[in-house]
Amino acid sequence: MTQDKKGLTYADAGVDIDAGNELVERIKPAAKKTTRSGVMAGLGGFGALFDLKAAGYDDPILVAATDGVGTKLRIAIDTDNVRSVGIDLVAMCVNDLVCQGAEPLFFLDYFATGKLKLDNAAAVIEGIAEGCERSGCALIGGETAEMPGMYEDGDFDLAGFAVGAMERGADLPAGVAQGDVLLGLASDGVHSNGYSLVRKTVEVSGYKWSDISPFSDQTLGEDLLAPTRLYVKPVLKAIRAGGVHALAHITGGGLTENLPRVLPEGLGADIDLNAWTLPPVFKWLVDQAGLSQSELLKTYNAGIGMVVVVAADKADEIAALLTGEGETVTKIGTVTTGGGVTYEGTLA
Repeated sequence: MTQDKKGLTYADAGVDIDAGNELVERIKPAAKKTTRSGVMAGLGGFGALFDLKAAGYDDPILVAATDGVGTKLRIAIDTDNVRSVGIDLVAMCVNDLVCQGAEPLFFLDYFATGKLKLDNAAAVIEGIAEGCERSGCALIGGETAEMPGMYEDGDFDLAGFAVGAMERGADLPAGVAQGDVLLGLASDGVHSNGYSLVRKTVEVSGYKWSDISPFSDQTLGEDLLAPTRLYVKPVLKAIRAGGVHALAHITGGGLTENLPRVLPEGLGADIDLNAWTLPPVFKWLVDQAGLSQSELLKTYNAGIGMVVVVAADKADEIAALLTGEGETVTKIGTVTTGGGVTYEGTLA
């Protein structure tokens, strides 16, 4: 008589359902902190429910955005410092939403890995929850995918999805005109774009992530993992004050490519590069890589993470409002006739 063979389980194939369930339980308190008006049901169901009327909208238009963190994840994984990339993930989505004039309402994340490491996954998602809380949107769902054979040990990938709303007719850009003032809001570092070049630059520099940074008292890895700044709440206040015609989130493509996206045909921008000082992290990256100014301005944010296009007669008022909300605000230029972005001066 043949003895029965032991049957295979999902765990034998490398997927631990129990670990996934434990992760959900661990992140529930963090997600609960993000609850806001409109949330009907969050984690645990097959879908998440949101009531736009309860959120205060009468005739809403929905706006959606999705993004990732790019190869900044490589630094986070290699330094075992993963929480901040959760904030990055939220910021990359919600900062885009607000450029349309929308208030971010809720967020969903996708976390994929070869083997689920509970502490790391929980740290990432707690970072996501922190980013949501700071931008006023609810973390109401997501997906954790454990996929053996798809990722190297310890590696993972992230994607984020944000949905916002605005009342019909309140969308941006709107009313951009010659003479409008460009207010630059300072970034908190490199944010989440250009990291393939960042990593190459660090490689050729001879520095390690654990080395003390040449431009601060932290490690180089900590400096380069500074999370993307969340501009949502201050910028929404500025929009509601009136006079904001457009917003440009300065991500991949820098000022050179992102600012023209919000300017109507026939209009351009004249930017005074002497108006602000290039932050130390960018000075170091430029020096180590031998970057030209044009390459710097189309690869990195160069110290300006968001540009607010404002009616000239409201510029001082909006600048004061944003400063009062904790932003570092600089008048960096004006809207002009003609296309594209023209630079005057030199970043230093």
